[in-house]
Amino acid sequence: MHFAAATDVGESVKIPDFHYNNNIGGSLSVLRAMRETGIQRILFSSTCATYGDNPTPPMDEQAAQVPCSPYARTKLAVEWLIRDFAHAYGIGFTLLRYFNAAGADPDGAHGEDHDPELHLIPLVLQVAVGKRDKIFLFGDDYPTADGTCIRDYVHTRDLASAHLLAMEATTPKTAEVYNIGTGQGQSVKEIHAACERVTGRKIPFEVVARRPGDAPALVAEPAKLKNRLGWKPQYLDIDSVIQTAWRWHQRYPGGYADKRPKVASSG
Repeated sequence: MHFAAATDVGESVKIPDFHYNNNIGGSLSVLRAMRETGIQRILFSSTCATYGDNPTPPMDEQAAQVPCSPYARTKLAVEWLIRDFAHAYGIGFTLLRYFNAAGADPDGAHGEDHDPELHLIPLVLQVAVGKRDKIFLFGDDYPTADGTCIRDYVHTRDLASAHLLAMEATTPKTAEVYNIGTGQGQSVKEIHAACERVTGRKIPFEVVARRPGDAPALVAEPAKLKNRLGWKPQYLDIDSVIQTAWRWHQRYPGGYADKRPKVASSG
């Protein structure tokens, strides 16, 4: 299973050299190692970002891929690499196009702690726990209902269950692609409002310029994953996804670096 990549969209616009070398070059090394060691199956973590400026969400797996950032183009290039190696060397593959991974373990023991943090929900919740003064919203002039980007937030547990199903179904002759998403989209402003509902706290924000490389709307059509592999996501309500993340942030308000985690409240 190949999960490794540099994923900062904005950084990929500023430093494409690093992202192309790391994401494509690293994946080429993985594929060569597979050949040398006789590994015949690969499960690859791709991304909904390969759909990019596709104008017709929700996107199924046949939707046009129009990536609009170097990061997204590197992930699409790795999809091509895998397909070509599979054809030439008899490798079975499954490409999993993630939509926006979100949430934490329900018990609050494991959550998102990136440095730097790039994901919207933990950034907003860091304001709620006092780690940040406010959240920046990148652009409010997109062609969406409220002007902010729309994304499909899928809980990490549902991502994990999809991986288990895909792993079991992948053989040396498999050539499959699956979206992993809920089929529901929330805008940046809707996520901000949901975080205020869940935490019961006012969360200051400031609208700033668009971030380079962001597509207006990325929403999955996950029917293939459900119908082919029997995937059944457990978290379809965005408030329930955020609630799990909020438990973790209450327990680790400073991230895992906190030596003595707090006991999360039920609120």
